[in-house]
Amino acid sequence: MAGNASGLQILHTPLHVLHRPGLLGARGGWRTSRDVPERVDSMRAALGAAGFAVEDGTVSHGLAPLARVHDARYLDFLATAHAEWSTLSGASAEVHANVFAMRRHGGGYPRSVEGRAAFHFHDQLAPIGPTTWEAARAAADLAVEAAERVLRGARCAYALCRPPGHHAYADMAGGGTYLNNAAIAAEHLRQRFARVAVLDLDVHHGNGTQDIFWRRADVLFVSLHRDPVDYHPFFAGHADERGEGEGEGFTLNLPLPAGTGDADYLLQLSRALERIERFAPEALVVSLGLDAHVSDPAAGLRLTETGFAGMGRQVASLGLPTVLVQEGGYNPAVVGASLVAFLDAWR
Repeated sequence: MAGNASGLQILHTPLHVLHRPGLLGARGGWRTSRDVPERVDSMRAALGAAGFAVEDGTVSHGLAPLARVHDARYLDFLATAHAEWSTLSGASAEVHANVFAMRRHGGGYPRSVEGRAAFHFHDQLAPIGPTTWEAARAAADLAVEAAERVLRGARCAYALCRPPGHHAYADMAGGGTYLNNAAIAAEHLRQRFARVAVLDLDVHHGNGTQDIFWRRADVLFVSLHRDPVDYHPFFAGHADERGEGEGEGFTLNLPLPAGTGDADYLLQLSRALERIERFAPEALVVSLGLDAHVSDPAAGLRLTETGFAGMGRQVASLGLPTVLVQEGGYNPAVVGASLVAFLDAWR
């Protein structure tokens, strides 16, 4: 069972409910967010029914772990944007960008919140509400706490983070994410471990995580995801992206065709794990998305609980100290069963 000092530890924070995003910009219009608190409720209920112990891991680790990954101006923007936005005449209830910075030839840094929103968003899928910053901070703290548990000897620690994080760049929010929880956990582990691998298993490519470690040889980034040739995030996650400078060869993308099912997915996962084994990391961070499920509204891949169980067994077989960080998974009817299937490998 979960909860002992050397086995699986499962961490949750009730502060995730502070994030209640409204409308998102999509396909020329607006739609409601899929990142609802109920998806976490479903996962917690399924964990309890399966006999897993869930701890309240709400601990403040301060800004230092965030600042190792994120730009100081960006952190200030996330913390202050909504309050300043609310003073604008005719402003919407949440902070959205309607202009996006090209970032090609300098251009300075804007003072107004409208300009800073243009600078720090890469899409219209991550609105900032009145308490989004608090929820994002709590999610990042949860990832740091999971990393701390592993540093203190836990074989595996799972952080039930919400909002997710893998689309967040060092200085940009997007894709429903604000702080890159997985990257923050990996950087925290790097305070002791010389080499850390990040494995992204979300249906969407972890473009923010890839960018953060793009020129690094001490952190290997490996991702399985729906091929971005016709799927979000479109401009990252292609097979020819391998890193640059010292980081060349330390990024591996395995884009999958639409509708890929359990067997083909697990075959590609074995390739990913072979690369991780060659890298010989001292610890592993997994961006655990559950949105590759056949019934998820993301509609990218066609995995079942059997596939998630196989994923868990393959990842656990590496035998590495492991931090699991929750990313996507947006159908409350199936996310719990998928999570339990994956975590069973660490019982």
